Amino acid sequence: MTKADAAHGAGITLEKLRFAYPGGSEMAFDLTISPSDIVAVMGPSGSGKSTLLSLIAGFETPTSGRIMIDGKDVSGLTPHRRPVSMVFQENNLFAHLTVAQNVGLGRSPALKLTEEDRAAVSDALARTGLAGKEDRLPRALSGGERQRVALARVLIRKRPVLLMDEPFASLGPALRDEMLDLIRALHAEQQMTVLMATHDPRDAERLCRTMIFVEEGQVAATGTTAAFIAGDASEAFNRYIGARREINYSTTN
Repeated sequence: MTKADAAHGAGITLEKLRFAYPGGSEMAFDLTISPSDIVAVMGPSGSGKSTLLSLIAGFETPTSGRIMIDGKDVSGLTPHRRPVSMVFQENNLFAHLTVAQNVGLGRSPALKLTEEDRAAVSDALARTGLAGKEDRLPRALSGGERQRVALARVLIRKRPVLLMDEPFASLGPALRDEMLDLIRALHAEQQMTVLMATHDPRDAERLCRTMIFVEEGQVAATGTTAAFIAGDASEAFNRYIGARREINYSTTN
């Protein structure tokens, strides 16, 4: 893939975005994310991290406000028409399709692939360490391999925004690090804008330049990941991390 072929990141702006689940409190998101930034989205369970990503992706519809991606209002677009790819914790793979077919969905939902598409699938599988496993079904793969399939699909879609919702929560520390390094390599190649919801500050520190802290359905603080980790960005984040800051870093340093 040449640099001319690669995708580029898109800026994201949420303007007075409002949303509420039935019977729930209203969430309010106002946020600007720079093109090609890598952003950690952190916060307590139920704070609105996944909802924030789902609104950007189009899986949830706001009651008011606008979602701007690359300067264009995408609020009324269905998910498949938005310039966004999303990776979930459960991989979102189809159990009856092979590895190559699951990746090929990134080019054609009907799997009507051209020779160029098939070459792109093979290239993506090679880049994500899955060469030789094209004909396997997801059940024959490890958890890390299934995540690699999801990332290979992202690679051939070439969308300027990548959203990840706790993608590596079920993986062990060594495999998490391997996947984070793979995301970093994909970002270096495609320069997409990345938002990753995570509970683990070590994930954020390893990958992300910027952090967003979400609390009670609002963006409570934004800043550099380094400032958050140092305890200088947000008292709310410091309370959230609490004693885990000492545990996390005393075991890794």
